[in-house]
Amino acid sequence: MDPTRTLPPALAEAARAYAEGDRQPVEPRNAATVVLLRPGASLAPGELEVYLLRRHVGMAFAAGMSVFPGGGVDPRDAELPASLWAGPTPAEWAERMGCTADEAASLVCAAVRETFEESGVLLAGTTTSVVADTTGLEAERAALESRELSFSSLLEERGWVLRTDLLAVLGGWLTPVFEPKRYRTWFFVAAMPSGQVTRDVSSESDQVAWMTLRRAIETADSGEMLLMPPTYATCCEFFSALTPADALAHATALPWEMVEPTADGERLVIPERLVSLGITVGRQVHGA
Repeated sequence: MDPTRTLPPALAEAARAYAEGDRQPVEPRNAATVVLLRPGASLAPGELEVYLLRRHVGMAFAAGMSVFPGGGVDPRDAELPASLWAGPTPAEWAERMGCTADEAASLVCAAVRETFEESGVLLAGTTTSVVADTTGLEAERAALESRELSFSSLLEERGWVLRTDLLAVLGGWLTPVFEPKRYRTWFFVAAMPSGQVTRDVSSESDQVAWMTLRRAIETADSGEMLLMPPTYATCCEFFSALTPADALAHATALPWEMVEPTADGERLVIPERLVSLGITVGRQVHGA
């Protein structure tokens, strides 16, 4: 399937207004999302399993859409001390992510924090081990989500560090200039830590599921599940990976790109590479 889409009427009208100079762009907010992957039942393309959550229909952004865990950067994400950081330095992340070291530190912290808030999966531990069981952290997860607790405080209290070495960054997507709510989102990928399990839905979602990448693409193509173009394209990006390690290696090897979709009339326009990838993967999924 071509991952470009016909814009909903409201967005098509917003795109027209922007093109005619009647609408000013909203300043985007920095955000991070994490593609959580785990091994599938077989080592075959499309069999890796991905974790998706469906956002409440009343949400201001991406209502009713199935998305990866993630969200906007919190000001306190910038306050994580170096002593709680393990893995590539913020400067090393910044070189890959096309941003400043301070922005990189905030984004990586936000990626791990939001993933824990929305899935219960925590990419933290000691410098030599990863937390194996988060079932006793539900109160802390709720406190993080309500902003009663900072992520750095949680790590300090438990004697843990942020394991940034468990992440790879794939690229980024910038919400089109004509949309009323905009994010500059960095897409990370991580393997599901051994021993951990995903939790119940968060306050922002009403349904969660693990499914194969093949199934995610199939249900999106049939209209059974709603995926935004960045989510759909990312599922296609990892379709050929046989293991989570393959997916992380693929993300690391890709040239850095911040995708900035535009509009051509009522159609969303994205880079040709992603259009071709979506069509190719769609043929594999549907046997065409």
